[in-house]
Amino acid sequence: MLIDWSNISFAHFWVLYLIPVLAVLLAFWYYFGYRNQHAGFSISDTSMWKNYSSWKGQLMPVLPLLRFFSVAFILAALARPQSTSTDENIKTYGIDMVLSMDVSSSMLAQDFKPDRLEAAKEVASKFIENRPNDRMGLVIFGGESFTQVPITTDHKIVQGQLAKIKNGFIADGTAIGMGIGTAVNRLKDSPAKSKVIILMTDGVNNSGLIDPITAAETAIQYNVKVYAIGIGTQGEAYMPAYLLPDGSFEYDYMPVEIDEELLKEIASSTGGKYYRATDRKSLEAIYAEIDALEKTEIESSQTIRVKELFYPFAGLAILFLFMEQLLRFSLFRKFP
Repeated sequence: MLIDWSNISFAHFWVLYLIPVLAVLLAFWYYFGYRNQHAGFSISDTSMWKNYSSWKGQLMPVLPLLRFFSVAFILAALARPQSTSTDENIKTYGIDMVLSMDVSSSMLAQDFKPDRLEAAKEVASKFIENRPNDRMGLVIFGGESFTQVPITTDHKIVQGQLAKIKNGFIADGTAIGMGIGTAVNRLKDSPAKSKVIILMTDGVNNSGLIDPITAAETAIQYNVKVYAIGIGTQGEAYMPAYLLPDGSFEYDYMPVEIDEELLKEIASSTGGKYYRATDRKSLEAIYAEIDALEKTEIESSQTIRVKELFYPFAGLAILFLFMEQLLRFSLFRKFP
């Protein structure tokens, strides 16, 4: 069986440093000691001896080389090569979350760049990406609401559908109660220990069949927490003012109206929190705070197995030593 060298470690790695030291000592011994042990004499012309040179003598350096490899592999074995494998058991107690996003025409206001809706989509997508252990769902609302993505662990689907959201999907208006109610309906049967709605809106409830307070009471009944985010700058913003016959909007500076008292009441009654995002940077900070508040609990256990691999190195050391001794007392027995 081949050894996977990418998974090898040495318990006593410092022993390996002795191998290059051994190589240097062997080189000094051979050049300044071993070669000078043989008697010789000087002649002016060696051409007459070229056909009588001993091939055994030329192969003599093989013996110290075999001894070197033998000792080197002994040192490698003493360094205790090991392979490690890890078994990790992870139990995740995730949080089920539904993003409930306002897609009314006022979300096209340009106090966020390029507009509120696109900025909210991009920041929310990054939030989803950073929470791989949670199940996510997506609800959109305007004058009514519907589920864009049911709760799922496939975050790519949620992010893909989030990117496709645009104004005009549903009737215009701001049905905050419907946005909460639809999200609660997706979460009410969830077995998760924590169930959260992140509600994003920039207006005042002006449509829908469910009153926002009634929707919040339903959330309380099913232990669903609501984090409410009011999106919009303070004062006025450049936003759609009139719907033109061709379906496009005429823009003008209009007052930013967010029912903050309502959103605060909804959030506090369900155990959540209300935030006001006046620009993209503050929206990112809000999502970062929610991310910190709603931490996913992960229980993990790890088993590490260590396999000793010095046997092959010890075997090679014995093999080289055997070869050295065999050659010394057979082929090279007449040589010192």
